[in-house]
Amino acid sequence: MFKYHLVGYAQFVQNIPNGMISPDRTLTSSQDRAWRGFLDSGTVLTEVLNRELQARHDLSLSQFRVLELLIAAPDNCLRMSDLADGVLSSRSKLTHQVGRMEQLGLVHRSACDSDARGVIAHLTDRGARWFEKAQVTYADAIRRHFIEALSGDQLKILESIFEQVTGALERPAVHAVRQLAS
Repeated sequence: MFKYHLVGYAQFVQNIPNGMISPDRTLTSSQDRAWRGFLDSGTVLTEVLNRELQARHDLSLSQFRVLELLIAAPDNCLRMSDLADGVLSSRSKLTHQVGRMEQLGLVHRSACDSDARGVIAHLTDRGARWFEKAQVTYADAIRRHFIEALSGDQLKILESIFEQVTGALERPAVHAVRQLAS
């Protein structure tokens, strides 16, 4: 699949001349396989979801996430800064993304009443309908490409692992996503 992954980090490190990297600064083969598996599967799953959403709904996975957070938000609107944190994106990247979505009529922006510098993103009726259709494709793709590959016990273990890793990160964006999801 990926040439680097096939070679493996541990083998790569073995080829580095002595003294350039301390052994306590490298990963074990097991740690490398776990990490690369996480990265590779996440990348491939993200690409598959993105392709399926694009093909069926002319919607990127990133745009889907924006709609998903707006659907879940009170009054279907969020400050752009909170939305950027929620989708783990930079504010400038989100501004461009929401601008494209606004041209499609999926969202609209307005000034924040309580903060002259703030901007609020609002979900439109068209955006809600678009999300509703795309949600079926999204859930089906997750089931086919992720859920069905794992047992119920494996899913519970993964849930526990990702809660632990996410908790250890202590990033404001991660906490924002958790708050919006609960």
